[in-house]
Amino acid sequence: MEQSRDGNSWRIEPLDEATGPGRLLAARLVVGTAGRGFVPITAAVDGWLAAARAGTGLVTLFLRHTSASLTIQENTDPDVLADLADALDRLAPADARWRHALEGPDDMPAHVKASLTGVSLAVPVVAGRMDLGTWQAVYVVEHRASPHRRTLTIHYAGT
Repeated sequence: MEQSRDGNSWRIEPLDEATGPGRLLAARLVVGTAGRGFVPITAAVDGWLAAARAGTGLVTLFLRHTSASLTIQENTDPDVLADLADALDRLAPADARWRHALEGPDDMPAHVKASLTGVSLAVPVVAGRMDLGTWQAVYVVEHRASPHRRTLTIHYAGT
């Protein structure tokens, strides 16, 4: 498990590499969360692309969970992420009368939030890095209150 500057942990596990015209690479990214909040994964994905000597192509990210999600969002002002978390709480409050409550009062709201924000992203890769805008970063959004280990499948197709 690697530790980033912001204290979040992550690990990359290689998957199969296909051969042929162009390159197809896949890996698993395991992200440790500290509970509700946004975990930046841009550096982990760009690091994997650099290690793979990626050129120009497309990277897809797929989060293998139903109570967390992925987003591309503001990377500078932390108030943006706080406001987004507040907005999601207003859309899917924990104290609503949810039928599904077997895994705790925060589970069903987490499913709703993941449905609203999504579990997959496709990002162009240029010169071996995700072609994000100046103020953009990729985040795993943890919707549950307790810490979790979240797993993403990362796939790169390109040169």
